[in-house]
Amino acid sequence: MKTTNLKVSKIANATALAVAILFGCTVCHAQEAPSGAVQMAERSKSLWDMVSAGGPMVYPILLCSFVLLLVVFERTLSLRRRRVVPRLFVERFLLQIGEGGLEKSEALDRCDSNESSIARVFTAAVRKWGKPAVEVEQAVLDEGERVANELHRYLRVINGVSTVCPLLGLLGTVSGMMQSFDVIANSSAMGRTELLAGGIGSALLSTAAGLSVAIPALIFYLYFVGRVDTLVMEVDRRGQEIVHLISAEGLEDRRNRPRGNSKQKKAA
Repeated sequence: MKTTNLKVSKIANATALAVAILFGCTVCHAQEAPSGAVQMAERSKSLWDMVSAGGPMVYPILLCSFVLLLVVFERTLSLRRRRVVPRLFVERFLLQIGEGGLEKSEALDRCDSNESSIARVFTAAVRKWGKPAVEVEQAVLDEGERVANELHRYLRVINGVSTVCPLLGLLGTVSGMMQSFDVIANSSAMGRTELLAGGIGSALLSTAAGLSVAIPALIFYLYFVGRVDTLVMEVDRRGQEIVHLISAEGLEDRRNRPRGNSKQKKAA
């Protein structure tokens, strides 16, 4: 019986010692890594918590970012080359007209079957088939101007987002700093630096949110402006080519060219 009690007491002592060691290790680990726990707590903050901490000006900035995404997606699809100046259609169309393979009615049907912007310019030019070059060129310029306006559509929205978002962020910064100064002015808050830091943090979040939306918006705006300028120049160049092909002067020149070549061959 005594032997049994002795064994039980040894087991109990060993268990207590193990629990004490485990508890001590846990406490030491918790004391050695408090910063890690704080970091994990900070990382566990959701995006909504950060937005809420940024103040009320963050919400219109988020709305601007949503509008920016929609406009960028729409302009990316609309400003593709095959939607504006499809290379294969343009080269075949101009080649067939230059070789006399298309008449006015056939050229109009070919343009109507294509939904690109350059097809509209070609349609306006073909309707003036055989007219003086001045009339054909004026038709091309008028339709080209309408196409250019459509290509520039919504770019002002992107520019507006890049301009307004920093101002919204600045307004949030000013309001956050005003709250911080109110905290300082409150006598009961003297010595509580965490309250002052909270107001400054909200102000900085608002500024960061505004710049995070404005900088990409400005980059997209500059990219799309350059893209539109390139496409407009291409439309203008192709429009001038068709003017030389279907105007009265161009048709007359094509009629006289084979005769001149045959005369030169006979003389040779």
